Amino acid sequence: MKQGKTLSALAVEIERQSTAKRDFVAATRSLEMLVEDGAAKLSVPGVGAFGMNGHANGQLAAHLDIPKRYYDRMAAGRPELLARNVNTWMGAEDVKTRRMVRTLDGTARAFLSDRYQPFDNDLVAAAALETLQDVAPGMLVQSAELTGTKLYIKASFPMIQREVKKGDVVESGVLISNSEVGAGAVDVAPFSTRLLCLNGMKHTAFGARRNHVGRVVGGQDGAEIFQSDTLRADVKAFLLRLRDVIRATVDPAQFAAIVEQMAEAAGQRIEGDVVQVVEVTAKRLLLSDVERSGVLRHLIEGGDLSRWGLANAVTRAAADVEDYDRASELEALGGRVIEMPVASWREIAHAA
Repeated sequence: MKQGKTLSALAVEIERQSTAKRDFVAATRSLEMLVEDGAAKLSVPGVGAFGMNGHANGQLAAHLDIPKRYYDRMAAGRPELLARNVNTWMGAEDVKTRRMVRTLDGTARAFLSDRYQPFDNDLVAAAALETLQDVAPGMLVQSAELTGTKLYIKASFPMIQREVKKGDVVESGVLISNSEVGAGAVDVAPFSTRLLCLNGMKHTAFGARRNHVGRVVGGQDGAEIFQSDTLRADVKAFLLRLRDVIRATVDPAQFAAIVEQMAEAAGQRIEGDVVQVVEVTAKRLLLSDVERSGVLRHLIEGGDLSRWGLANAVTRAAADVEDYDRASELEALGGRVIEMPVASWREIAHAA
């Protein structure tokens, strides 16, 4: 499992961002792309121009249906051409079409629908940690991070452990993740740690998600968004639901069901050619060539040619990845190997 920030460092950065971020809403056609000092910026009426990070640029390109490779080429070499393209298409949109622009430290970090519901990291983290300390006082935060697009808290419950097979112990836990910029829902799912190697695995099928979709945000063009009583009520209701889901992950009965899946997987052998099995798995899971090679190496080195062994080879590959977001995705993909239907597993297991 990749290590990120300490819990105290995470809290400091979340608090800093909560005071530094500003959100605005405006009709798309009132927004404008400018070029200053050779760089494209997004101008919000009555507010000013903001540089845009890669994530916001990607969202703007997708919204205007401009191919991303062409968008990036214009941004790098012909920013004036990019501005003309963007302004032409934004100006052609319906007057009722509005977007939310989320900024941090003077940079536009997200270009979203005006129905986007900001369940922000400070609220999610506070509710999650308070609930964990209440229902699982012995819990340990194993890994936490705040990337450019997501918050992650991975906690374990040392008091809840079970054997998948003799000597192969897994420990119960929970993964809480959130994105303030449209890169994912608020996600709470069981998260196990294999004590032999400390690999982490997300169990999506037992989790719950809450998309950031709510009421249309009102206000004049360029208006800064503050939470109304209605929006605060939505957030309060969501946080109560979040606490309920976290409590469910601490239930030993749920963890027993997860371990039963793992134990069944440990008994399901790979019957086909190992190289082809990994090849088919990589295509199913959309792994890169480097990740595919890593999974094959870890599967052979682990010596467990079973469904359980393949899942652990995928989660072990997460430790080889520099990017925390991608490492977390690989931990979820390892869980998908365990959770996939039997028919899908047979196609992989018998690949030749």
